[in-house]
Amino acid sequence: MSNDQRYVESLRAALTGSLADQGALSSEAVVAAFRTVPRHLFVPDAPVEVAYADDVVLMKRDEAGVPISSVSQPSLVALMLEQTGVRRGHRVLEIGSGGYNAALLSELVGPEGEVTTIDIDPDVTERARATLDAAGYERVRVARTDGQFGYPESAPFDRIIVTVTAGDIAPAWVDQLADGGRIVVPLRLRGQTRSIGFDLERSPGSAGVLWSRSSVVCGFVSMQGAGAAHERLVEIEPDKVALQLDADQVLEAVLLPGVLRETPEVRWSRVLLGREESFCQLDLWLASVFPGYCVLTATRRAVKSRLVRPALRWGGSAVVRDATIGYLTSQPGPTKNAVEIGARAHGPDARRLAEELVAQVLRWDEERRGRPDPVFVVHPLGTPATDLPAGPHFTTRSRVITVLWD
Repeated sequence: MSNDQRYVESLRAALTGSLADQGALSSEAVVAAFRTVPRHLFVPDAPVEVAYADDVVLMKRDEAGVPISSVSQPSLVALMLEQTGVRRGHRVLEIGSGGYNAALLSELVGPEGEVTTIDIDPDVTERARATLDAAGYERVRVARTDGQFGYPESAPFDRIIVTVTAGDIAPAWVDQLADGGRIVVPLRLRGQTRSIGFDLERSPGSAGVLWSRSSVVCGFVSMQGAGAAHERLVEIEPDKVALQLDADQVLEAVLLPGVLRETPEVRWSRVLLGREESFCQLDLWLASVFPGYCVLTATRRAVKSRLVRPALRWGGSAVVRDATIGYLTSQPGPTKNAVEIGARAHGPDARRLAEELVAQVLRWDEERRGRPDPVFVVHPLGTPATDLPAGPHFTTRSRVITVLWD
């Protein structure tokens, strides 16, 4: 073995050990796959030190400079593989190709299993085919097709893993999943993306119900093709502040021009969050409670001028109701590593909305903080309301997603 080979293997071993130490890797099979697959061959233009760093490697951008293809961050790849629970002999479909993840899946299914990886972009599939062959994974099937429609030629699949952000769970994915199968998908819901592992329960004559068994906050490039779900932006201060809405949301209230320049009502909760602590579960809680929930986004200029004072530098949770807008804000806590969460509201019902927002922050802090994410239950769109579990419901293009906090 050459010195270069020893160096590369030492980098791969160090990455694998680091992922195991942080808990991203837990099962022996996935650890063994990470020790085996040469990630540097799947990012041939990157230095080997970059290839074995725990970071995403961008591979392609669109004409506007937006990333549309990447080799994902190893820790996220590991977490999603652990969620997927691939076993030897499984038939697996990967939607969103890159090569590296497919090679790991090939190690997990073994010679008895089968891996198919698909992507809509011919540049991506050509690169995946070339790098998989170079790394010795000729058995992996690579196909160029729109991921929205899966790959019926090789169905049914025991596992489907989606490696692009999706705004929906496509009917084809569920149709091509074997009974008792599992799908892991980075699902974007109310402005945030979670990699959710769903198990399929299919009764006779039904399209099937998906129940989540795990969820991890994550980030991926967005899905292209027929399944692309572009969010809508509603500007409330031109080129400064906007509201981000999901495709199913309708902003029924009409905010008057200049509403953010009105004197705000501000309320504080005495709830402290660490500066590195995630807001994601609190955001989902607020989205579950307030029908007018949306995401406020602000430019640096808007924040610096104090036109808005959101809890996060770029914005955060907001609620619009009856020509009034409220959003989460923060102020320094008693220590340098903590902030206190509060609410600012503008408009005719500002006082009440600010108080309601703070009341829900307190309720989340008392009832849910530090506990696991809720269970997500997914039914086909059009399911009678009497057949849906109680709880807040979010609608996507083809699904009704129920959030079960209890």
